[in-house]
Amino acid sequence: MEFTMEIDMIKTNTFDLPREGGFPGLSFRRFRGESDYPKILATIQGSKEADGVERSDTLEEVVHNYSHLVNCDPYQDMLFAEVDEQMVGYTRVWWNQNLDGEWFGFHLAFLLPAWRGKGIGSVFLMHNEKRLQEIAERLANGGLLRSDAPRYYEVFSSDTEVLKEGLLKKNGYTPIRYFFEMVRPSLEDIPEAPMPLGLEVRPVQPEHLSAIWAAMQEAFRDHWNYVPPAEEDYLNWLENPIHDRSLWKVAWDGDRVAGMVLSFINHDENREYNRKRGYTEDISVCRPWRKQGLARSLIVQSLEAVKERGMTEAALGVDANNLTGALRLYESVGFQVTRRSSAFRKPLIGLDE
Repeated sequence: MEFTMEIDMIKTNTFDLPREGGFPGLSFRRFRGESDYPKILATIQGSKEADGVERSDTLEEVVHNYSHLVNCDPYQDMLFAEVDEQMVGYTRVWWNQNLDGEWFGFHLAFLLPAWRGKGIGSVFLMHNEKRLQEIAERLANGGLLRSDAPRYYEVFSSDTEVLKEGLLKKNGYTPIRYFFEMVRPSLEDIPEAPMPLGLEVRPVQPEHLSAIWAAMQEAFRDHWNYVPPAEEDYLNWLENPIHDRSLWKVAWDGDRVAGMVLSFINHDENREYNRKRGYTEDISVCRPWRKQGLARSLIVQSLEAVKERGMTEAALGVDANNLTGALRLYESVGFQVTRRSSAFRKPLIGLDE
């Protein structure tokens, strides 16, 4: 009964925790619009050190992300925790469906360290699961989700987020996939890696962007848990403020994109962590051009490009179980595993089950 009571009270816009789990001044509310963006940023920034996570989000990035949400209505799918009307944490849910028809309800939460261990994280988790159950049932009733389609909650967590992982495991979540952050600590001794015959890298022009996006999606269809993108995802990608197209290495075979590495430099992050790092990300090769050394050549060219910009190290992320052997490839060009994160999953049970 307590769980139902809490969720019903959340729907009224604000509510207090039960006496045995709460404390004076704690309340919950919905998203209020753009005025919440600086508060969201402050909560993210205030959480990262305790979580052992390196990130340097800016207000521009928060605004950009919230301008391109997919399968998420922040006015319905977010919950904010406040103490004496000062925000101390927030949570958000969204969903996706992969090519196999599996439905995933994702959720994330940030909570300032001083307010952890007080029951707020548990309320966030209960709220998220309840909200995602409602969304899944609504989609199924509207014929947008097969009644027999597998449904899961899914959460991503760095291995340094110990309290978060403990809460997830306590509530029935299991790690089902692992991901590595890899760093090349020096940009000296970059190996040679010639392009396969018949392919060339060209400077990216605005008229190339739709073809690059389509080729990237074609390549990533073979990756774990691929979700077909919405139009908003394309707009998000086009307008991403971190992109630097002058660093991109895109290989062409005539008028077809064969593969790419879309490097970038996060200058805010470099200033915060006192380093000179470039990222070699969105590494992809379309099927007809795989196993010819194209990915290796594009990575090497990308390392040279960020080195020319004054960087002294490079980083990337990789699925530890990638079927194309990406981990071995990255190790062969000097990248080393520095951090692991996990995808946690839990079966979603219907509202009346």
